[in-house]
Parts: sequence; C-alpha cells; structure tokens
Amino acid sequence: MASCWELSIKVSLGKLKLATPVERFIPEQFAANGFRLLDISIRHVSCVATMPFHHRDPFDRLLASQVIEDKLVLVSADRIFEQYSVQRVW
Repeated sequence: MASCWELSIKVSLGKLKLATPVERFIPEQFAANGFRLLDISIRHVSCVATMPFHHRDPFDRLLASQVIEDKLVLVSADRIFEQYSVQRVW
C-alpha cells in the first residue's frame, strides 16, 4: 500500500507518467506480476518511531519497517535500505 500511495503522489506531482490512469495501472500491475497488497499496520508505524534517521523519506522508512516487521525482502535499487539492515534485491 505504501508503494501505491507514493506512486499516486508522484503521478499527481507530474514526476511520473503512466500509460493508464492510476486506478487502472495499479490493479493491472498487481495481476500481471502476482503482487499482493501489504496493508500498513500499527506494528509498521510503531517500528518507524524507533528507526534511526539514515534519511528522511517517509515512504522509504515505512517500507523498511514493513520489511523488518514482516521479515520480507525489499525490491529496490536504492542502497540506503542497507543502512537499515534489511534484505534487498536489485
């Protein structure tokens, strides 16, 4: 959900152009790639409160907390996540 939210904000700011509207793009990508929605929970936001400030991007901090709390692997090219000791591929 955090990535969908961030994607929507980037579209609204004109920083990201999609071939289809967000309300079509997101469900199409979920279906095409076998993605599952990960809701944002109290555990995730509580984890953010205790994380060091390696950087201030709220979406990245939330994604890192979800990876930590749910023992997931993050798909990202951004090496900043390594500072949070999360498993990252790409």
